[in-house]
Amino acid sequence: MDHRVARCLLLSHVLSADGIMAAPEKAFLTRAMDALGLTDVERDRVYAMEDVEEAEAVVRGLPEATRRELVDELAAAALVDGQLSPHELTAVKGLTERLGL
Repeated sequence: MDHRVARCLLLSHVLSADGIMAAPEKAFLTRAMDALGLTDVERDRVYAMEDVEEAEAVVRGLPEATRRELVDELAAAALVDGQLSPHELTAVKGLTERLGL
């Protein structure tokens, strides 16, 4: 799996952790996918939430500085709608640990 798709999959995981992806959250994900240049096929994979566990493994293989940047982005994603649900917080904390940070 490409690291760009992996990053977006983890963002999608956090954004949908509370079972709702509000308009600001959808826009955040779209901006991330645009910035990383994801194709339509790759975007469909992100929307389908395919292979989140594989995405974690890919990101764990990235340099620590890159993983830290992603965790910052995950935290920003969790807060983008102005509310931090317990599910989103749990998702960010869990990913942070599983990414070795």
